[in-house]
Amino acid sequence: MSGTARVTADGLLRFRGETLRCALGAGGVRAAKQEGDGATPAGLLPLRRVFWRADRGPRPACAAPAEPLAPDDGWCDDPAHRDYNRQIRLPHPARHERLWREDDVYDVIGVLGWNDAPVVRDRGSAIFLHVARPGLPPTEGCVALSEPDLRRLLAAGLAALEIVL
Repeated sequence: MSGTARVTADGLLRFRGETLRCALGAGGVRAAKQEGDGATPAGLLPLRRVFWRADRGPRPACAAPAEPLAPDDGWCDDPAHRDYNRQIRLPHPARHERLWREDDVYDVIGVLGWNDAPVVRDRGSAIFLHVARPGLPPTEGCVALSEPDLRRLLAAGLAALEIVL
């Protein structure tokens, strides 16, 4: 795919001749991703859609479907619940992540196609491409870039990440 970036376990993202630093999961990159291991899954992860905080910035230019976040948006990360690895509305009875956050990490979120077709319990959830914290510390399993880099790559046609060991 021409819109695919290659991400290596040393935290480098290569896309159309450019190399950028990115943050990966504290558990490294793993082919056998499991819920809660802190690892970024190896594989080809298509960009399914993009969310953004409209109160904090403009709609990202991107080829993927994009929609603004709402304060009651969440993502279920409870493998025992039928909504596992799906967007939910809060309040929700199962364990979940709140997507509307006080920090800026989810100001732009790319939902990556991991464990979603079909969803398999305990294989990992909420694998996103999102805004990195300052200094690029490890994530809980996502891939993170500075917001300017993330917006620029989305505008340049980023459609998938190939994450390699």
